[in-house]
Amino acid sequence: MTTLGHLINGVRVADGRRTQDIFNPSTGEVGSQVSLASKATVEEAIAAAEAAFPAWRDTPPAKRARVMYRFKQLLEDNADEICRLIGQEHGKIVHDAKGELQRGIENVEYACGVPELLKGEHSKNVGPGIDSWSEFQPLGVVAGITPFNFPAMVPLWMYPMAIATGNTFVLKPSERDPSSTLYIAELALEAGLPAGVLNVVNGDKEAVDTLLDDSRVKAVSFVGSTPIAEYIYSRASANGKRCQALGGAKNHAIVMPDADMDNVVSSLTGAAFGSSGERCMALSVAVAVGDAAADALISKMQAQLQTLKVGPYHDGDNDFGPVITKAHMEKVCGYIAGAQEQGAEIVVDGRGVEVPGHENGFYVGGTLIDRVTPEMTCYLEEIFGPVLLVVRVDTMQEAMQLIDDHEYGNGTCIYTRDGEAARYFSDNIQVGMVGINVPLPVPVSYHSFGGWKRSLFGDLAAYGPDAVRFYTKRKTVTQRWPSAGVREGAQFSFPS
Repeated sequence: MTTLGHLINGVRVADGRRTQDIFNPSTGEVGSQVSLASKATVEEAIAAAEAAFPAWRDTPPAKRARVMYRFKQLLEDNADEICRLIGQEHGKIVHDAKGELQRGIENVEYACGVPELLKGEHSKNVGPGIDSWSEFQPLGVVAGITPFNFPAMVPLWMYPMAIATGNTFVLKPSERDPSSTLYIAELALEAGLPAGVLNVVNGDKEAVDTLLDDSRVKAVSFVGSTPIAEYIYSRASANGKRCQALGGAKNHAIVMPDADMDNVVSSLTGAAFGSSGERCMALSVAVAVGDAAADALISKMQAQLQTLKVGPYHDGDNDFGPVITKAHMEKVCGYIAGAQEQGAEIVVDGRGVEVPGHENGFYVGGTLIDRVTPEMTCYLEEIFGPVLLVVRVDTMQEAMQLIDDHEYGNGTCIYTRDGEAARYFSDNIQVGMVGINVPLPVPVSYHSFGGWKRSLFGDLAAYGPDAVRFYTKRKTVTQRWPSAGVREGAQFSFPS
């Protein structure tokens, strides 16, 4: 059986002290194993990044950008293999994997513009013969810790911009599906990255804590659940590191009485059940304003769910695949059972779904639950599975209050034909990413991604313009060249 190692200083490195099985969620079988890095192995990766930093920092931004251009082309040329690896270990259907990869490639495209993005500001004659300018310098060794649900896209949110701005990088991907992440990192080396500029260590908490505690690591980016995001942010900050930690979500969609219900149902279906609901931007709660809107939504959504196809990743006719592990499948089913016990109505039950030929896969079918109330566990917690909850309210204000009261503030949307209502919603809702008749308002690569409240710890969001600021530090230089032969006396008042 294949055991995946690490990528350190440009070569694959083995660390056989501890290993973990990697499952194929479509079949439930173990496909390979991954080595879990020891503290010493992670420190080796940090040392490689530290050694590579001076030369890479001094490489002109235009040359760094050319590496990104070649990297982008290699990602496109090898897209089929990347998507196969994603599907094999994550279970994501091939068309969904292609969409994930494309979003990652768009972040590489943005990083290609780094010569422009690093241009500072310049002011001439801020005082007599005095000029002042600012410039943006890299931090040094930086690290990324990424989740299982987007093994290609989320790492590409991080290291292309970090590297393009002159830093070196240590990536700790999810140990559940690391193959595509390793493969992509090797493509970056093929594109021309010098050894040590990008390193990948597979591991668990031991690897994470080593990155958080090592003083050579200057900044940490994280995407995952809120409890872990809070832990990452607290520990990294206590150690003096810059940190951005993106956490969980409970994304609500308000369905107004005037909404085009057919379009709402089509839109919600993809947003709630795509990627088996394993997205931090998945719409998991539909808040219907008025019983008429709720009844229409339930009726049409119930019919729509009967058409969904669940199955293995390699069949492009399937709408979504399995969840990541057997334990997670049982957890999702537990939320469904709990909702029923607490008084909600299970309209469509996805528990116990069987896929012919893949009976041992980790499948949960599309599930629709009506008459959910805010005190229910299924409403309060992030399910991260193919489950859509429907909450009934009487007014838009009541719907907005539900959203504002929730601990998460990642994404939200409103379905309406009323421009005034839409504008009021977008101006006043306390959520970081807002859609107007757009169910997954994930910003494009030249904006930035980040929620509010307990969905983001840190001051700067992921990718886009915020990434340039996160991975650099501003230096301001004030310069004067006195005239030859002119001697000035000391000045004791504060300069102005």
